[in-house]
Amino acid sequence: MSYISVIGAGSWGTTLAAVLAEKGYDITLWTHETELAERINAERTNPLYLPGYVLPPSLVATDDLDEALHSARFVLSVVPTQYIRSVFGRATVNSECMVVSAAKGIEISTFETPSMILAELLGRPVSALSGPSFAKEVMAKMPTAVTLAAPDSKTGYILQEIFNTDYFRVYTHDDIVGVEIGGAMKNVIAIASGICDGLALGHDARAALITRGLSEMKRLGLTFGAQEITFSGLSGIGDLVLTCTASLSRNYSVGFNLGKGKTLAEITAQTNSVAEGVSTTLAAWHLSREKGIEMPITEQVYLTLYEGKSPALAVRDLMTRSLKTEFYG
Repeated sequence: MSYISVIGAGSWGTTLAAVLAEKGYDITLWTHETELAERINAERTNPLYLPGYVLPPSLVATDDLDEALHSARFVLSVVPTQYIRSVFGRATVNSECMVVSAAKGIEISTFETPSMILAELLGRPVSALSGPSFAKEVMAKMPTAVTLAAPDSKTGYILQEIFNTDYFRVYTHDDIVGVEIGGAMKNVIAIASGICDGLALGHDARAALITRGLSEMKRLGLTFGAQEITFSGLSGIGDLVLTCTASLSRNYSVGFNLGKGKTLAEITAQTNSVAEGVSTTLAAWHLSREKGIEMPITEQVYLTLYEGKSPALAVRDLMTRSLKTEFYG
């Protein structure tokens, strides 16, 4: 029996812990909230981040990070990107265990992806799990397909077997940075898509936004050394389409409410969950300026979130940019 530690008890971390526990693995789910750990163990549910779903009995929650990691053969990090360093910077991880990241974002201070941060802290290669997946649909055992990018084929095959079920299908890949850039940038574009729908701009606008957003995602990914084909896969266009078109997406919801006239402060005050796209926008905007990458959608999302620009004006400025050829601008 393999002992798997899932670090981060948000909706996605809890869901992945439940998927693995149902396969028969011994799962420890770490949360920094003592009361939440107690309620998960006592009530078999996560009332704060995933209410209404019963968790398997073999899933044990704890607020003790050392306890969670002590016997782990595999570690799955689902800590929001901006907090990975503070959590794993104080963690002791067995040198032989495999580490997987399921977070999506770019660290503001370093422009590093989650696997890069973890590899730096833990001194080993880290795999990445990403793709079009909503926690509630996976918990309901609806068919889902994701990508597992690993540093070598042996690691990929081992992790593929661990995560794969008859409703959660896992494909392997070797482009870790491409998978992570896709997972990060789709959240930024989802905010823009939500703004479009909040402003009731129609299906044409949203389709154009998703397509041009994919171009920005590729542009940034190639700068990191990603493979272009990755963005045609589940962690690229797949996750982008899902997140830009569904109200279950936290990032889409942030954009939708911005389009309806709410402020970012008002929106964030109404939810416990982290919309990674908000911080990723800031990181991606600074990164685009530093690297000289043209990312107009990201820029307008940044101006809306951080400079108080009117969403309607941001859309107008996107539409009145200088004319370009499609694949070079």
